[in-house]
Amino acid sequence: MRQKGIDGELIASDFLKKLGYKIITKNFHSRFGEVDIIASRGRTIVFVEVKLRYNNSFGTPLESITRSKLEKIKKTALFYLTLNNKADSDFRFDAVEILYQDGRRKINHVENITL
Repeated sequence: MRQKGIDGELIASDFLKKLGYKIITKNFHSRFGEVDIIASRGRTIVFVEVKLRYNNSFGTPLESITRSKLEKIKKTALFYLTLNNKADSDFRFDAVEILYQDGRRKINHVENITL
């Protein structure tokens, strides 16, 4: 299961880099939770949740991000900003969903996720 997460984060990181994002760190942990990828683009810090699925049997990858999960990401992001003296920075929460379907990989980047 962890390997699937690592694979998804590598795919998402490469995808974001091609879009002009700079990867700051991956798998940032706090007592509140984890952020898969922390990146920046311009002056904005972007906290990215990565979801990889091999089918839609249980919904789309994006649909698996619950309100509870997003709250944990937000708390961890605020901790990161405080820890790194970036509390005044512009920031947002994105998701990268990766779906393997019909032998093809589809990547969808969703900016500013909210629930």
